[in-house]
Amino acid sequence: MKVVVLIPGQLRQLTGNESRLEVDLAEPATLAALLDHLAARYPTLDRRLRDERSALRRYVNFFVDGEECRRLSGPDTGLTPDTEVHILPSVAGG
Repeated sequence: MKVVVLIPGQLRQLTGNESRLEVDLAEPATLAALLDHLAARYPTLDRRLRDERSALRRYVNFFVDGEECRRLSGPDTGLTPDTEVHILPSVAGG
């Protein structure tokens, strides 16, 4: 099944300047499975998204079809065909 991942500008250099990735996953798929797939292809990106235990980094938000994954099932959030996952790192400053 195909899933679309939207990559923000500050992370695009880690995906060859791609802003949109189409990923084929086996069903049933989860956000964790998607991140595992991305880690195999873009290991440097994975280090920005997950920690050394593969837990989601606190300052990165993952929206699955518009819903923040932590309000769903976190990394166990199920994905369906044509799901859109938007990655948004938090921005801090003053």
